[in-house]
Amino acid sequence: MSETTAPAAPAASGALRARRAQAARVALRTVQVLLALFYGIASALPKLIAHPSAVGSFDRIGWGSAGMYTIGALELAGAVALLVPALQSLAATALSALMVGAFIVQLTVFDGQYAATPLILIVPLAVIAWARRGQNTKLLRLLRSARPGA
Repeated sequence: MSETTAPAAPAASGALRARRAQAARVALRTVQVLLALFYGIASALPKLIAHPSAVGSFDRIGWGSAGMYTIGALELAGAVALLVPALQSLAATALSALMVGAFIVQLTVFDGQYAATPLILIVPLAVIAWARRGQNTKLLRLLRSARPGA
C-alpha cells in the first residue's frame, strides 16, 4: 500500500457514515409522515366525522361523543405536530401516552381484542421522541423567548 492510498480509508469511512446518517434521517422522517397520515386520516378522521364505528366504540366505553371528539382532536393535533420540527418529540411523547390509554381501554373494555395495536404504535413513536429529543431544548427556548417580559 502506498502512502497516497492510506488517507483515503478514513475519508471513505466518513463518507459512509454520512450516507448512513442521511439514510437514517430519511427513514425517520418517512416513519413520521406515515404515522401522521395514520393518526390524521385513519384514526382521527372517523372520530371527528362521527363515523358509526367510532360512535359505537365510544358509546361502549361510556365516553360518548364528547370523549370521541376529544380523542379525535388530540390525535389530529398529534398528527400535525409530528410534522412540525419543533414539536416532533413532544408530539411523539404525547401520542405514546394516548396509546397507553388506548391499550388500557382495549384490555378493560374490549377484552384485549386489538390491544397489540397501541403497543405496536408506541415503538416508532418512542424512536421518534428519542431521536428528535434535541428539539425539546429548542422548543423550550422558543417558549421562554415568547413570554412577556422575557
